[in-house]
Amino acid sequence: MMYDLHRYLNTEQLVEIIYQDRLGQITQRKLKLISIEGNRLKAYCLSRRAVRSFSIPNILAVFPAALTRGA
Repeated sequence: MMYDLHRYLNTEQLVEIIYQDRLGQITQRKLKLISIEGNRLKAYCLSRRAVRSFSIPNILAVFPAALTRGA
């Protein structure tokens, strides 16, 4: 997972993650990665339109974001 996150960060590719928050809720987010600091991922969340921080151990999956028409 860390290898993929670093690769997406270096190529500035938009990604989607499946994430489990501290309450156990699972969400899917589309992100532009900003940085990786220890076990935290800092990214711009396109759905929330804000910078967010994610615990890397809580990321269940990461994959390239599908491009939508007009994007």
